[in-house]
Amino acid sequence: MRDFFEQDANGAPADPNESARRAARPVLRNRFFTSAGTEAVSEGFSITLDGKPVRTPARRLLAAPRPAIAEALRAEWDQQTETIDPARMPLTRLANSIIDGVADRREAVAEDIVKYLGSDLLFYRADSPEGLVAKQSAAWEPVVRWAADDLGARFVLAEGVVHARQPDHAIEAARSAIPTDAWRLGALHSVTSLTGSALLALALMRGFGDAASVWRAAHVDEDWNFEHWGFDDLAMTRRAARESEFNAAALVLDAMRDPIEPR
Repeated sequence: MRDFFEQDANGAPADPNESARRAARPVLRNRFFTSAGTEAVSEGFSITLDGKPVRTPARRLLAAPRPAIAEALRAEWDQQTETIDPARMPLTRLANSIIDGVADRREAVAEDIVKYLGSDLLFYRADSPEGLVAKQSAAWEPVVRWAADDLGARFVLAEGVVHARQPDHAIEAARSAIPTDAWRLGALHSVTSLTGSALLALALMRGFGDAASVWRAAHVDEDWNFEHWGFDDLAMTRRAARESEFNAAALVLDAMRDPIEPR
């Protein structure tokens, strides 16, 4: 799979924003298989191509812990046409990142998420114009209240770009909600990086808001600018690439809420 998917040289989880940019300019390879399938294995559910197991760039088995994730991976491979296009395989890229880059570095990945809690997108509000202030409040305030009520994490809000130091107890309360299993942790890291908000990522993981509402909340400012200053085609292309990465991570978080099915 090294021919199709790039891997961080240090084994770190791939940055989803950079992954989206790279996927927009891939080197395509011809499709070399007839059909993709899944198979129950000790690791969960592996992906097969013409009955042969798929390996990650680090030569580990490409296997998912839930059948819904495995089926989505299988479909991603089966939907490739004459060529294999990594730009249309965000879930496979995420799975490779989790298996090769997150599984052995869970503490470091969790700490990277915690860093966002010190300057989360949702903490910094505009002081004008009134329309933007209202949109930020409508999209972000419910999540901030959820964090206080459900996580016991009471954060400090600020106007403008002046840094507001967050209480240690709030950060620790939110930290305690970060999962330790590689798949949820990797998906949470991806959503956090793509939205700029660990709170939005935790809310999505816990089922407070669906993927569409979380994605909209992460782009309140950008959508306001588009609405008042016009759309930027290049920016929209990049956003679409990031959204595909986001949706792959959201699929993983949703599937990981379901109990393991017997096999």
